Amino acid sequence: MKLWGGRFTKETNQLVHNFNASLSFDQKFYKQDINGSIAHVTMLAKQGILTDDERDTIIAGLKGIEADITSGVLEFDEAQEDIHSFVEAVLIDRIGTVGKKLHTGRSRNDQVALDMRLYTRDEIDELDKLLYDLLKTIYNIMEANLTTYMPGFTHLQKAQPVTLAHHFGAYFEMFLRDRDRLKDIRKRMNYCPLGAGALAGTTYPLDRAYTAFLLSFDGPTRNSMDSVSDRDYLLETLSALSICMMHLSRFCEEIIIWNSNEYRFVDIDDSYSTGSSIMPQKKNPDIAELVRGKTGRVYGALTSLLTTMKGIPLAYNKDMQEDKEMTFDAIDTVKGCLALFTGMIATMKFNNEVMEASAKNGFTNATDAADYLVNHGVPFRDAHGIIGQLVLLCIEKDISLDELSLEEYKKISPVFEEDIYEAIRMQTCVERRNTIGAPGLTAMQEVLNVYKNYLNQ
Repeated sequence: MKLWGGRFTKETNQLVHNFNASLSFDQKFYKQDINGSIAHVTMLAKQGILTDDERDTIIAGLKGIEADITSGVLEFDEAQEDIHSFVEAVLIDRIGTVGKKLHTGRSRNDQVALDMRLYTRDEIDELDKLLYDLLKTIYNIMEANLTTYMPGFTHLQKAQPVTLAHHFGAYFEMFLRDRDRLKDIRKRMNYCPLGAGALAGTTYPLDRAYTAFLLSFDGPTRNSMDSVSDRDYLLETLSALSICMMHLSRFCEEIIIWNSNEYRFVDIDDSYSTGSSIMPQKKNPDIAELVRGKTGRVYGALTSLLTTMKGIPLAYNKDMQEDKEMTFDAIDTVKGCLALFTGMIATMKFNNEVMEASAKNGFTNATDAADYLVNHGVPFRDAHGIIGQLVLLCIEKDISLDELSLEEYKKISPVFEEDIYEAIRMQTCVERRNTIGAPGLTAMQEVLNVYKNYLNQ
C-alpha cells in the first residue's frame, strides 16, 4: 500500500505505477529532499508541534538515510512512487511510529516544489563556477593576444582587421551576460514554498519564515497556490541555458571553421580531437561539433516545458512532473559542455602568422586605405571607388594592397604617397581604433582592466 493508500481498496495496476512513478529520476535530489525535511521538523519542534526528542530522532534517521544512500549501502526501492515516499518509508521502517510525524503540516506538492528549487539553486551555483572558469580562460587568451592580428568578418567575408583578443572579447561579453542572467534568476527564485501545503496552506501554526531562513531562502513565497504550481524559475533557467548554449555553439562553429585546412587559424589539441576509422590523415573537432549538436537538446527542454505549462490550471497538476527529466538533462548537458569547451580552448594553439596573412590577403585594410584618401581631402565616396579599383588590380595580380608599388597606387590616384604603406599596415589599422570597445591596444587594455576587476570580485 502506498503512503497515500488509505482511501484505496486495491493496489495500483503495475503499468499505472510505472507510468506514474518518478523515483527513477527524482532520486537525483535526495539530498535536497532530506535537507528540506530536516528544516521542516526543526521548525515543527520550534512551534511545539513536535517534541525535541521527536525532532532529534527524525533528524538522526534522515541523516542516516542520506549517508547510506551516498555510500551505496541503501539502494532505491522502485516499488516506491517517488523520492519523498521512499525516504519517508525508509525512515518509518528505521525509527518506527515517530517517523510518521515527518509529514505533519506538509504536502508532497510543496515538498516537491521545495526540492526542485533547492536542486535548481544548487545547480545554478555549479553553473556559475563553470562560467567563471570559462571567462577566466578567455581572459587569459585575450591577455596573451592583444597584438595577434586576424581578419574580422561580416557575412562570413573578411571585413576589417581585428585582434584575437578583441574577437575573444566578444564571447567574454556573451558569457558574462549568461552568468548575470543565472544570478538574476537565482535571486528571483530564492523564496521558500514549503508550508504552502497542497494548495491552501495548513491549519498548523507553521513558522514559514523560520523554515525559509534554515534553508537560506530570502523568505517564504506569498501565495500558496502559486507556490506549488510555479515553474517560471525553471523556464527562466532553461531559457538562460539555451542562450548560453547558443553562445557556445556560435563559438564552436567558428573554431570548427578555423580548424579546417582552408583556414588553419587554430590547432585543437589531440586530447580534444578524434580521428577517422578509415582516413588516417583526419583530425576531427568532435568536441566542438558535439557541443554545437547538443544545443538543440537544451532548446528542446525549454520548448517542452513551455508546452507542458501552457494549458495547466491552478494549482498543482501531475503534468508538472514532466519538468524534472528535461531540466536535469539540460543542466547536465550544459555543465558538461562548459567544462569540455573550457578545456578545449585552454589547450588550443593559435597560428598567429596564418591569421595575420589571412587578414592581409583578404583586403581587410581596404577601409583604412580609403580613410587615408579622405584624410588627404578626397571625398569618401570617391575614395571608396578608388580603393575598389585597387582591390580589383590586386585580385588580377594575386597580391595584397601592401604589395602594390607606389607607382601603381599613383596611377589610380596621385594623392597616394609613400606613407600609404604605414597607413595600411595591420598594426596601424588596429592601433588607430581606440574608442572604447574597439580592438586598439589602448582600448583593449582598458577593457581587460575592467574584466580583471570583475574576475577578482
